[in-house]
Amino acid sequence: MSETTNQGMPTTYDPKTAESKWYDRWIERGYFEAGKRPDAKPYTIVIPPPNVTGVLHIGHALDFSLQDILVRAKRMQGYDALWLPGTDHAGIATQAKVEAKLREEGVTRYDLGREKFLEEVWKWKEQSAKTIRYQWSKMGLSLDYSRERFTLDEGLSNAVREVFVRLYEKGLIYRGKKIINWDPAARTALSDIEVEYKEVQGGLYHLQYPLKDGSGHLTVATTRPETMLGDTAVAVHPEDERYKHLIGKTLVLPILGREIPIVGDEYVEKEFGSGAVKITPAHDPNDFEVGLRHDLPQILVMDESGKMNANAGKYNGMDRFECRKAIVADMKELGVLLRVEEHTHQVGHSERSGAVVEPYLSTQWFVRMQPLAERAIAQQKSGEGVNFVPDRFEKTYLNWIENIRDWCISRQLWWGHRIPAWYCKDCGEPTVASHDPSACSHCGGTKLEQDNDVLDTWFSSGLWPFSTLGWPEKDAPDFKKYYPTDVLVTGYDIIFFWVARMIFTALEFTDRNPFKDVLIHGLVRDAEGRKMSKSLGNGVDPLEVIDQYGADAMRYMLSTGITPGQDLRFRFERVEQARNFANKIWNASRFALMNLEGFEAKELDEATIAKLSTADRWILHRLNEAAANVTRLLDAYEFGETGRALYDFIWDDLCDWYIEFAKLSLYGGDAESKARTQTVLAYVLDRTLRLLHPFMPYITEEIWSHLPRGAEAGETITLAAWPEPDAKWEAPSQVAEMELLMAMIRSIRNVRAEVNVPPSKKIEMIVKPATEETQRILEANRHYVERFCNTSSLTIAIEAQAPEKAMSAIVTGAEMFLPLAGLIDIEQEVARLEKELKTLHAEVERVEKKLANPGFVAKAPASVIEEEKAKMNDYADKREKVLARIAELKG
Repeated sequence: MSETTNQGMPTTYDPKTAESKWYDRWIERGYFEAGKRPDAKPYTIVIPPPNVTGVLHIGHALDFSLQDILVRAKRMQGYDALWLPGTDHAGIATQAKVEAKLREEGVTRYDLGREKFLEEVWKWKEQSAKTIRYQWSKMGLSLDYSRERFTLDEGLSNAVREVFVRLYEKGLIYRGKKIINWDPAARTALSDIEVEYKEVQGGLYHLQYPLKDGSGHLTVATTRPETMLGDTAVAVHPEDERYKHLIGKTLVLPILGREIPIVGDEYVEKEFGSGAVKITPAHDPNDFEVGLRHDLPQILVMDESGKMNANAGKYNGMDRFECRKAIVADMKELGVLLRVEEHTHQVGHSERSGAVVEPYLSTQWFVRMQPLAERAIAQQKSGEGVNFVPDRFEKTYLNWIENIRDWCISRQLWWGHRIPAWYCKDCGEPTVASHDPSACSHCGGTKLEQDNDVLDTWFSSGLWPFSTLGWPEKDAPDFKKYYPTDVLVTGYDIIFFWVARMIFTALEFTDRNPFKDVLIHGLVRDAEGRKMSKSLGNGVDPLEVIDQYGADAMRYMLSTGITPGQDLRFRFERVEQARNFANKIWNASRFALMNLEGFEAKELDEATIAKLSTADRWILHRLNEAAANVTRLLDAYEFGETGRALYDFIWDDLCDWYIEFAKLSLYGGDAESKARTQTVLAYVLDRTLRLLHPFMPYITEEIWSHLPRGAEAGETITLAAWPEPDAKWEAPSQVAEMELLMAMIRSIRNVRAEVNVPPSKKIEMIVKPATEETQRILEANRHYVERFCNTSSLTIAIEAQAPEKAMSAIVTGAEMFLPLAGLIDIEQEVARLEKELKTLHAEVERVEKKLANPGFVAKAPASVIEEEKAKMNDYADKREKVLARIAELKG
């Protein structure tokens, strides 16, 4: 026996007590630490690191629950399972949070200076990481905390520098001037993922630019009139008959009076608008490219805070939106504002500050993406790439990576990995190195100053699957054993930004895919299907759900309510249903344990199996099927179907049927049959809890701790062996017998309900089996029929005749008659049978049509056709019996 015994369980399950008790014990005893099975096959998941910006939301709870289910199942299946936890420094997001906190105290980061400000951010990080760990513990996550990582820890910082230097040395990282997303509020470049596009109602301003020679003008349209101050050309299509003759001529920029050329460029769409486009190379990415082709000046007219600068002339110092109003008024006064149209368009906003993002010409560091992307594309198309689940997301991934642009990796922040480049004050050249250099690599000068910028957060998180395991250290044991990882579980919203970066970076630096599978799930939305947000006030705090319903109920609801890749609607009534399921398991287990007092767990040997009852053999067969289905579905990441298989087996087969059948031996059988049923009950409950454990870890551990079990089971269900299907439990003949018995019991209960005969009232019952074999089965299981149909007398005979006044029920293989004279209305019974006859007519007709369809017969497998024929014969047989019974009653 294990250290815990089958002591009495409380009447009701208290999640709070169980959750605090078991999680602390699991962690103290190191059950989740990898490496304790040196000869076992490894299984690895690295957690998508949550940002240290605050607390986890319900989307995190879904993501982490799915990972925990996979890891717990693999650990029980004997793998050396590693689930590596960690957090992301989340550069701009975290810095914005800390700056907002300081603003409330009347302080800016510039007041503190870089060093003191970073001390404040580290304090914030420690508090946030502590909160996240607490939330992980409340969710019951089986993380190996001994290997916890942070994207700014020393090991990961070394990996970041190593990658930067290697890419720089290969010419894949460079510094240059380009148009980037600029956040004027945070004063930093942004990654694409940090830009949210919102529909904005604005204006489309049609402006007239006069030709210098006075021969006319060109009309251009813009949604950002303030940028016209930076125009350095107007472009037309070189084949546009309206404007071909004007190419090379000069326009005069209104207000500033700057002379600008008319250039011909195929970028311009002849059919769109006027066919003439203003070119502002410093404030538009497409204009920047046109400018390079035509060697146009690049004139910035704003500063980093979004205010107009000296190049804006009289508007210098104005906020960009104030400038817009002033320019529109001035253009109107000059008579060059032709018209303003209402215009709805998508405008980029900073996800962090909310500011309207400005396309802005800036000197930044970039990664040359094409060579990296080409390898990833080739790997994927060769069939050796990552397996996307669902597979439709592979197309999403490839579409993005095939159209990838160079990646701006520098950020004008203080929190993050500082760019490992030092500028020489003597020669001005940069020295890029993995360790702080003492001298310039170009001139040998010693006056070096490190670049002030930090790297985009995605640069370090793109290395996460291998940097967390010890790369680039030579012979790092965890990297050698646990890399590549097995599966990445993440939402579809970051396929481009994170998944793709991990793949091409891993191929470049490890020559392997970072994970075998990418499991893509949807977002958690509210009950109405809306995205959860602060503005709508419809967010759900996972800790509040756990506090009200327990972690198991929340985990089960989230993980089994999804379809791969689809969004999930969060409904509290579904969490209640999951809690009811947990209570059903608790109550069934309490019943079992009350009937296992003094029972010593023993193996089901062949001699015992041979003597088992029909119900015992049936439940073992169904458990065997459940184990096979759960394993197969989990391996396919079909969490919803797995949950359904578990629910159906536990609620229907185990609780509603087997436990009721078992009561006959437990309460009224002889000592030997009682002992056999106890053995089966203990075995089935033990294995059922093991299958359910990854979904509901707390309640399963709590019940399991009371269960009598052999010493080989160990001290915790978290390390108990996973139930494997075994041919010795297959019992098709007993399954057929149980299906007959259950069909009879259901039919009799339905008949009772139809005529309001209470279940407690004993009835006379006559059964007419179709064959001698069916008669033998029914006689052998007579006690089940007597008990569950609650009979005062039971006749089972092939020659049995239907009494003159009786209710009847028909199942495959037998007819049943209930002489209920005085309890029913004959006309009512005829009406019931005629209703049943109508249903049977429809079923026969449906199957006949199916079998008469040449398309179905040609395509369907022979076994399916035979099955349909068997169905038709069965329906026809039942129909004949119902017809005969109607005639009998009417006669």
